[in-house]
Amino acid sequence: MTDRPRQETQVQVVSTRPTTARAVWTKRALTLGMTGIGLYVVWPSLAAVFESGPQLKTVNPLWGLPIALAEVASFVCAWALLRLALDERRWFPVATAQVAGNAISRLVPAGAAAGGAMQWDMLRQAGVSMTWAATSVTAVSLISTATLFGLPVISIISILITGAPVEHNLFRAGSIAVIVCLGLLAGGAVLLFADRPLLWIGDLLQRARNRVLRRRPPMAGLPERLVDERDLIRRVLGAGWWQALIYSAGNWLLDLVALLFALAAVGAQPRASVVLLAYVAAALLGMIHITPGGLGFVEAGLLGMLGVAGVSPHQAVLATLLYRLASFWLPMPAGAVAYGLFAHRYGRPRHIESGAARRRA
Repeated sequence: MTDRPRQETQVQVVSTRPTTARAVWTKRALTLGMTGIGLYVVWPSLAAVFESGPQLKTVNPLWGLPIALAEVASFVCAWALLRLALDERRWFPVATAQVAGNAISRLVPAGAAAGGAMQWDMLRQAGVSMTWAATSVTAVSLISTATLFGLPVISIISILITGAPVEHNLFRAGSIAVIVCLGLLAGGAVLLFADRPLLWIGDLLQRARNRVLRRRPPMAGLPERLVDERDLIRRVLGAGWWQALIYSAGNWLLDLVALLFALAAVGAQPRASVVLLAYVAAALLGMIHITPGGLGFVEAGLLGMLGVAGVSPHQAVLATLLYRLASFWLPMPAGAVAYGLFAHRYGRPRHIESGAARRRA
């Protein structure tokens, strides 16, 4: 890794517009209302998964080890990708910030923003530049999403070569994902080499941030800082872009391996190439953050897509439960442990400390 300057964010205070209590409670009520509607829609699938809990005793407990190891390896790839984007040698702050942010994103409705903010503040507390952390986390998210859309390419090529049977609608969904992947790659190339689109996005994000966080001092100059940090990331990833792709693909594929192990644990033997298409469709549903971490939408997507992939309803429900225990539920207590270890070494993130002080006052 090469040394690079770390420029701290300069926040310009312009004016403050206090948010009324009514506006805050209205926003919270709308969020909770949307969450309730989302859970109502997906509740039948979620309930079917929960009700299969007693059937776990029919599964050999030794299967839990490879499922858990696959998920741990998936997280390690995510840490390596973020570490590469940050040009950061230390593993501890990157890993603990990612695990804690991931846990927060799964605990609250529309938690992606809260998890990202937690991760950003923890990295800043560990000594990473504010703008660099924000830009790197955003870049990692874009790389990861583009990789997810690109995975059906592997599946479709494998299906065409082996002649594996696949339901027509599932194949069409995979083809659409390939087209979206190409669009994302083209858009990423534009953002990587053109300044004007990035300046427009930065201005849009800055306006949204200042409108939402009216109690905090307004931010200014974000578009220009994004361009500066983009140039730094481009130089850092210039020689390591292939590593970023490997880490991003490993993050998704190892999570898929955990699902394949769960299917094997319940006796299902579908073709991996067909399961990959089903997995991508379910992962896209998981990006619907109406419910915490896409809870219910992922379960509904997996049950439907695994059925299309040829898995029996009983096996699909039990495999989904095994997979979600390892990929969704267990990382949440791990996030609390990671945050505790981080706070012990670096202290609590500053905005959390100030919030706690205000509540005590």
